[in-house]
Parts: sequence; C-alpha cells; structure tokens
Amino acid sequence: MVPLDLVDIGKESVIKKVSGSPDVKKHLEDLGFTAGGLVTVVSAIGGNVIVKVKESRIAISREMARRIMI
Repeated sequence: MVPLDLVDIGKESVIKKVSGSPDVKKHLEDLGFTAGGLVTVVSAIGGNVIVKVKESRIAISREMARRIMI
C-alpha cells in the first residue's frame, strides 16, 4: 500500500484504507473516500492534490492525501 499523494497523475486506483483520527476518517468518508472505492489523481499543485472520486473533483491537502492508502 502507498499513500495517495505518491500515485501517478491520471492513474485510477482502489482505496484500501483510510487512516487518521475518527473525525478525520469521517470527514474523508463523507467526501467519498471509502475503502473499495475508486480514486484518480487529477493533478498535484503546491501542497494540494486534486482527485476525482465518485464523479466529483475534490482538492485535498497533501497531508490528507497521505491518510488515504491505495
């Protein structure tokens, strides 16, 4: 498993695990980051990662992206 921020741009991956405190995990799950779901890194700009998850594009910090393991 590797964190989401290390994935190549444009590659679709399956989420294996979401880690962090219960509040962080709930926040990420509310955004659509759930185990078994698909995610694609669209771009990485500065300290943010833009991803496509459940037909939506979402910008998350690199710190949050490190909590999503694929």
